[in-house]
Amino acid sequence: MADDMKPLLIKRYASRRLYNTETSDYVTLEDIAAFIREGREVQIVDLKTGDDLTRQYLLQIIAEHESRGENVLPVDVLTDLVRSYATSAQSVVPQFLAASFEMLRSGQSKMLEQLAQLPNPMASMPGFEALQRQQQAFLKTMMGGFAGSTGPEAAEGEAKPAAKARDEDDLAAIKKQLAELQSKLSRL
Repeated sequence: MADDMKPLLIKRYASRRLYNTETSDYVTLEDIAAFIREGREVQIVDLKTGDDLTRQYLLQIIAEHESRGENVLPVDVLTDLVRSYATSAQSVVPQFLAASFEMLRSGQSKMLEQLAQLPNPMASMPGFEALQRQQQAFLKTMMGGFAGSTGPEAAEGEAKPAAKARDEDDLAAIKKQLAELQSKLSRL
């Protein structure tokens, strides 16, 4: 096995300090979380007994993130996990979770590949062209105001309040579509 494929070995001393064997320095749980986010596999072992403590520390990292309000696991999922320890489902849950996360990773990588191949990933989203037209109209209206004029409506006298209402309606529509677009992006 190549060195870059081996898990990063972290040793826990009797003082409970964690020691990175690659860099010969002490690390924190947040450092370990950063290694994992970077794609490294990590193995944490007790120096004295040789016991593998990786699971214990990974759960501790998750618990700390959850306690800071970085909620990834909904309460009903946590409740089901606790229930699974008391039922015969305990043997099925780990395989189910592993398969689910593998599907998630696979789906994410496929989506990223597809996005990278598109010239403009936003252009394929439904409603993008309408949003683009509204943004252009909005910018045209705004730029007319910055140029010192109030737009063509100023010459029409009485039409100014109607034009202002139409502009406000257009702005509200743009805001609504922008919110919908942000919602779609966050779901991706």
